[in-house]
Amino acid sequence: MTTIKTLVAPEGKRECHAMITVDDASLPFEGQLRAVTDEYNRLTRSDAAMRPVFRRWFLSDAVNQSPYLPDDGACATSVVEQPPLSLTKLALWVWMIEDAEVTRRDDGRYAVKALGHTHIFEGGSRRPGMDPYHAMLFMLTATEDMLREEKGSLLDSCVRTWLFVQNVDVDYAEVVKGRNQAFGALGLTPSTRFIASTGIGGRHADRTSAVVMDSYSVLGLSEGQMRQINAPDHLNPTYEYGVAFERATSVDYADRRHLFISGTASIDNRGQVVWAGDIRRQTLRMWENVESLLAAAGCGWDNVGQIIVYLRDPADYGVVSAMFAERFPGMPYVIVHAPVCRSGWLVEMECMAMKPL
Repeated sequence: MTTIKTLVAPEGKRECHAMITVDDASLPFEGQLRAVTDEYNRLTRSDAAMRPVFRRWFLSDAVNQSPYLPDDGACATSVVEQPPLSLTKLALWVWMIEDAEVTRRDDGRYAVKALGHTHIFEGGSRRPGMDPYHAMLFMLTATEDMLREEKGSLLDSCVRTWLFVQNVDVDYAEVVKGRNQAFGALGLTPSTRFIASTGIGGRHADRTSAVVMDSYSVLGLSEGQMRQINAPDHLNPTYEYGVAFERATSVDYADRRHLFISGTASIDNRGQVVWAGDIRRQTLRMWENVESLLAAAGCGWDNVGQIIVYLRDPADYGVVSAMFAERFPGMPYVIVHAPVCRSGWLVEMECMAMKPL
C-alpha cells in the first residue's frame, strides 16, 4: 500500500512524500520486498517529472534482509533496522521533487539540484569498529570537510541529521559527547545554531557500527534563509540538558518553506518527561509539542508531508496506531520499533512539512 501526499507551491515545482507499506504480513520476506519494490517502481514511473531525492528502508532484520534490497542508484538511500510495528518485515519512505537533477558523487553522497540550490544527501555514514564517541566525532568532521570543499559548512549548510544508535540506552551519552565535541570545534554553539536531528535506536547490518548517520545539507543559503524554530512555552532549548540539536529548522526558497521537525517526545519547557508511563497521554503531549513547532514556523498539520513514529515498547502499538489512524487519515506515516534516547519516553515522532510562500 502506498500513502502519498503531494505538496504544491503556487507556480512552483511539486514535491511529495510517499510511505510504502506491506498489506499482507503473512508473505515471506521475498514476497514483501517484491510488493514494496513493485509499488516503488509504479510510483516513480507513473510521473517521469517526479524524481526521488531520498529514501529510507525500515527493516525488521537488517543482517539478513539488506543484501536483497535493490540499488538502482536513483537517489541517496538510508537503511536501518527499525521493524515496522504492523508486524511486516519492511517499509519504505520516499521523498520526491519535480524536475530535480540527481547525481551520485564519487564519495557516495548524492547532489540534487532543485529549488534553486544544490542539496547534498548522505545515507548510511558509519565507522565500523569505532567506539560511538569517536565514530560520531569523525563522521561529523568528515561531513564538515566535504561541505568546506563545496564552500559550505555544518554551521552554514547542514539542515538535518539522523543518528541511529545500535544500543541507544548504553551508548547515546557517548554519541552526545562526540557531537558536542565536534560542534564546539566547528562553531556550532548555543549562540550560533545547531542542527535539526533525531537520535534514536537503530541498527546497521554491520553490527560493528555503533552509530550510523544520515545527513541533509543545502549549499549556497543566504543569511536568514535557514532559521531555528523554537516553541519556548512547550519545549526548552536542548543545550539546557546537555545535548546539541535544534527543535526544528526551516529553510525558505522562492516559493516554499521547508520545515524539519526533530525527534519530539512528551517533554515540557523545563526538559522534564511529561506523563511518565502513560502512552496515550505522552502521545497527546507529543502532538501538542509538534503542533507548537509547526505554528512557530507558520505551518499547520495540513502542511505536513510525512511522519515517522518511534515506539520503545511494541506492546503500545495498538493504542498509538489507533490514535494516529483517527487523527491523521491519509497521512504518509510509519510506526516502527526504536528505543527513544531517554528511557522515560515511550514514544517519539519527527516530521517534515512544506508551506507555499
